[in-house]
Order: sequence, then C-alpha cells, then structure tokens
Amino acid sequence: DGRVNHCRRACLIGEHVRGACADFVVVPARNLVAVPDGYDMRLAAAASLVYVTAWHSLMVAGNLRAAERVLVVGAGGGVNTASVQIAKLAGASVYVVAGNAEKAERARLLGADWVVDRTAEPEWSRAVFAATHREGIDLVVDNVGQATWPSSLRTLRVGGRLVTVGGTSGYTAQIPINLIFGRQIGLIGSTMGTQADYLTVMDLVFQGKLTPVVDSVFPIQEFRRAIEHMLAGDMFGKIVIEVNP
Repeated sequence: DGRVNHCRRACLIGEHVRGACADFVVVPARNLVAVPDGYDMRLAAAASLVYVTAWHSLMVAGNLRAAERVLVVGAGGGVNTASVQIAKLAGASVYVVAGNAEKAERARLLGADWVVDRTAEPEWSRAVFAATHREGIDLVVDNVGQATWPSSLRTLRVGGRLVTVGGTSGYTAQIPINLIFGRQIGLIGSTMGTQADYLTVMDLVFQGKLTPVVDSVFPIQEFRRAIEHMLAGDMFGKIVIEVNP
C-alpha cells in the first residue's frame, strides 16, 4: 500500500550497514529523485531526510489542520526547523520550545509565532499552556523523548495529540498516565515517511515554499569534526558533508 516506512526490513546506511562516510554508494534507481537545474545541492542534501520526517509526522500521522496550535519541542535540529516551516505553511499557529536565547530568536525568524527559552523558563509547559489562554496545544511533535515527554503531555488540550519522532535524550520516560486518559490524549509514533510524502514535500522545497536550514558544511575529510560539532549541541539546522567532485 506504499507505506514503505512500515517495512520490517528497512535498512539505514550508517545505522544498520556501513557506508555513511563513503565517497560513492550504490542504490536502487527507484530511490533517486532528480534535483532541478540550478538548485543548490547542499540545500537538497539538507532537506532530504528531515523534511519527509517532519511532513509525515505533522501532515499524515498527526493529521494537522489549518488554524490548529502546534508545539515543536526543540528548535535547532533539522527535523524541528523543518517542522516549524511545514506547520506554518499548513496554516497552524506554531509554538516552539528552544534550548537557549539564540535558538529562540532564530526560531522566531524561521516563522514561529511564540517561543519559550527553556533555560530561562524551566517550567516551560506552564508557559506554553498560559500562552494558549489555558486552552492547550492541539498537536505536539517531540523528538527529544525522555527529558520532555511529561512536559509535552501537560501542554495538550483535551483530545490533543502527541507525535513522537525520536528520543535524543533517551527512550525511557516517566509519564503521567492520568493526563492521557483524563484529557483523552492520543499518542502517535512516526518515523521517516513514504515515497509519496517525499515527493510532495521535496516539490515544496524545490518551489521555494520551504527553505532548508544549513548550519555548516564540512568536507568529507573532516567528517569527525562535523560529528564533534553536532555532539556539542550548538547547531541550528543541518550539517552537510560535501564529497569532493
């Protein structure tokens, strides 16, 4: 039925098999999408995985509708910068939890309607709930996981949805179950997306309606330095590895 992201034998280069640092790779032709003439290949590379992941989590798994309130937990990651733009393009009101003041400001420039710096506001779930006039968020997209799930749940309205797309802080969270049944909250898992999702969102990227955010570009010879930069947690957007032509 086309739901390739449900494949039980899915294989990721660099996670399940080696090859993430390779100069060349062999893939099935059906996995390739032509980049329009003149489009920056660095932007295309930065968009590829994170935009289909964000699109599927918001528009398909989360069933986002115009005028809903969306909370993006985290500001600087590639999926999060994509989620802010996609939610805004869909007509949602976009709320963001940022890791510091600089990332908060960049999230605003990216289109977020309301942003909280969690370092200045540790009880950020209360701030989010207050910002919605105590009505709550319709849809939360959270890829942080363990550190944020309890707070993410507290921001939701009755009948709200939480879509989880990762667990960068850990995979074991203590959650207030009473909130889930009391507010009738829907918990949804989402990973990557389908070929149809990919073609849809990349068309929007190539049209200029969505703009990939590139934090930095490293030559492949400096792959280790790129990883160290990522682990430092100061990036905003995607790190691109450039292979010598």
